[in-house]
Amino acid sequence: MTTPANLKFLKSHEWARTESDGTVTIGISDHAQNALGDLVFVDVPEVGKTLKSGEACAVVESVKAASDVYSPVSGEVVANNDALSATPELINTDPYGAGWIARIRPTNAAEIAQLLDAAAYDQVVAAEAH
Repeated sequence: MTTPANLKFLKSHEWARTESDGTVTIGISDHAQNALGDLVFVDVPEVGKTLKSGEACAVVESVKAASDVYSPVSGEVVANNDALSATPELINTDPYGAGWIARIRPTNAAEIAQLLDAAAYDQVVAAEAH
């Protein structure tokens, strides 16, 4: 498992990437998709929905379990990955690329700085393994 250094993370295994236009793309980590197993359903947030940091904003469901996905930042959903409704396994095959869940226009950019960097997230994952 590789953790991309350009991403920020929540302890609950969501990732966030700031885009050149200031929006933040979110998804779940490779570790999370691996723990869930084969995904069979993804419920993405609606465009226009306002989210608070730490609020459940999506649901991913696998053959094992359903899990909430939490927003790493507060803001408005400006795009969602509709492709996941037909092919939820994109999260399994490309969690940091084609498997993105939503894009948010943040209302407080400082929230990004409070997220874990890749090294800190790797420590969270390692601690869970023990």
